[in-house]
Amino acid sequence: MRRGESRRSIFSRRVPRLAAIGIAIVLAQPLAGCFLRDENVPAAIEIPQAYRAGPRHADAALPSVVWWRGFGSRELTALIEEALTSNFDVAAAVARIVQADANARIAGAALLPIVNLNASATRQRASQSGGGGVISSTGVVAGSGGGSSERVAYSTSLSASYEIDFWGKNRALQRAAEELAVSSRFDREVVALTTVVSVANAYFLVLESQDRLRIARDNLAAATRVYNLIKQRFDVGTASALDTAQQESLVNTQRASIPPLEQTLRQNMATLAVLIGRTPESVGVRGGSMSRLRIPPVTPGLPSDLIAQRPDIREAEAQLASANANVYSARAAFLPSIQLTGEGGYQSAILKALLRPESAFYNVAAGLTQPLLDGLRLQGQLDLQVGRQDELLQIYRKAIVNGFADVERALIAVQQTTLRERLQREVVRSSRTAFDLSEKRLQEGTIDLVTLLQTQQTLFQALDLLAQDQFDRLTAAVSLFQALGGGWQKPKEDGPATTGEGPPKP
Repeated sequence: MRRGESRRSIFSRRVPRLAAIGIAIVLAQPLAGCFLRDENVPAAIEIPQAYRAGPRHADAALPSVVWWRGFGSRELTALIEEALTSNFDVAAAVARIVQADANARIAGAALLPIVNLNASATRQRASQSGGGGVISSTGVVAGSGGGSSERVAYSTSLSASYEIDFWGKNRALQRAAEELAVSSRFDREVVALTTVVSVANAYFLVLESQDRLRIARDNLAAATRVYNLIKQRFDVGTASALDTAQQESLVNTQRASIPPLEQTLRQNMATLAVLIGRTPESVGVRGGSMSRLRIPPVTPGLPSDLIAQRPDIREAEAQLASANANVYSARAAFLPSIQLTGEGGYQSAILKALLRPESAFYNVAAGLTQPLLDGLRLQGQLDLQVGRQDELLQIYRKAIVNGFADVERALIAVQQTTLRERLQREVVRSSRTAFDLSEKRLQEGTIDLVTLLQTQQTLFQALDLLAQDQFDRLTAAVSLFQALGGGWQKPKEDGPATTGEGPPKP
């Protein structure tokens, strides 16, 4: 009777304590809500209504997902699509995605219990020469007194531990890792877009070098033809040695302009080989002429659409979201952590009796840890995460503003290079007319050789500048596609489906 009363008295004392602990935990949750703030930091960027240099109808021709095909070059399309699958930087970005996904799984493991299977078999033998016993891991004293000095113990059990994520600390860490995994995917898109632009620009440099080489060789042939006419006049005494020397100098100048163009051509072919993940010796670029390419029409859309289209802005946004979650987790580390542990199994000195009911054992424990004094370690971690959050916020804001500026600069470049190419064509047309007339009068012997020399130099420079203007216009179009974040997938009004072919997936 006394034993029953003592048990009831112990139970009656424990119940109020457990109830008090439960009430304290329940009351602590709303208090923790005041301490933990899970809120997104606004970018506070004013979005313009339209681009200053943009066309009137901003959505007239949005960039295609496979925008590089708009240039009308099969070789360029083949090089870009091979680069998207074989470029080393793109492959490294895909590997970073795998790492980020693994880190997200590692961070999410804290939300699940840890369960281990333990099994052991031990045999111990005490010393025969002295007193005293040896205490085995099972608590059996071996060698203390008479009897056998060897002891055998068998054990098998399951152990489990689990931290109750009462304040959401571990969930915040998992969310931070998941946002970094999302960021790695946008990083892959940034690398892929940069690779496509690099391939296009290198290919255009090959075409420019080929066009300028043809122009240089044609100019050399024309200058040589004029030199032969002047030399004939010199032989008959109607031209001076100065006239011959000046024309010979122009011929040598045109001949000297060819090696640098050859160097640029071969070096950019080697650059293309690296971009598609192959050695220069295994790649042959046919090339052609820039005049055979088309300039695909493109409009920039609205500035507000750019935030959702540029992968670098989306990457900065995901990194900022990860920082927000890390700040939340750092705040939650100040609050108590509740740990549950348990173990159950069988233990016996005889193997055949291991799984009998009388060999069973278990233990269950619950613990609560509240940080009190840690040398300001938790405060330092919180300050670190808050500082990182502010840094990523400024990077995100800069990415948005820089995106608008990139589009504005690209639109201006497209407009001005188009105008410059058209005006340069007029210069070439008039210079060619003047040169043809000068050469005709030279054959008739009715022209000043100084005037002829000037018309030659003017035409040669105009032709070379036209090739450079064509290259600038092509690269300006590519820069506009890059500034817009590559191809766009505009959702339909009646659903989330997108039009066009999707981008290559890792």
